[in-house]
Amino acid sequence: MSLVIRVLIVEDHAIVQQGLAAIINEESDMTVVGQAKDGIEAIALFCQTQPDVTLMDLRMPQMGGVEAISTICAQFKAARIMVLTTYDGDEDIYQGLRAGAKGYLLKDCRPCELRTAIRTVHEGQQYIPPHVAAKLVQRMNHPELSQRELEVLQLVAQGMSNLEIATALNVSESTVKSNINRILSKLGAKDRTQATIIALKRGIASL
Repeated sequence: MSLVIRVLIVEDHAIVQQGLAAIINEESDMTVVGQAKDGIEAIALFCQTQPDVTLMDLRMPQMGGVEAISTICAQFKAARIMVLTTYDGDEDIYQGLRAGAKGYLLKDCRPCELRTAIRTVHEGQQYIPPHVAAKLVQRMNHPELSQRELEVLQLVAQGMSNLEIATALNVSESTVKSNINRILSKLGAKDRTQATIIALKRGIASL
């Protein structure tokens, strides 16, 4: 492992990307070796630069962070990737770490915490702040939604009726109703509106 930590930044907002690069390049033991704006670029640049640590945003165009992390980790078992995002829903945290990330940090962190996190992950340790760990534990206690339930929930969040969802997914309206009943039960929601609020807050669905 090199004395200087070689960092790859994956972030779709140019101004945030530049800010991160400035914070990292200020340190004598760190240097930015690549900057990607989506998951597809991230995979290509990772293969090309073989960074020591990768900072990965979650929600990006073309390909999101979770898919990029999974792809990289499948090919490079020793990849040290840290999620750096604005989203702290328990589902986002769970999916990011399950994909293979070694750490999870929010973009409102202080520069000194970012540098500490990079050094920690570089040393082969996990970096998960206490409030993130607490949400992860909370997520572990929730019943898992099936792939179909997740699809239905996403369409509910977009304001579709049962009939519209049935048409979109090519299933019967009664199938949609039974899926929604299971979703409400698993989320502990009393109606569709509450289910949508919970799903958006936890990062299960997005608008």
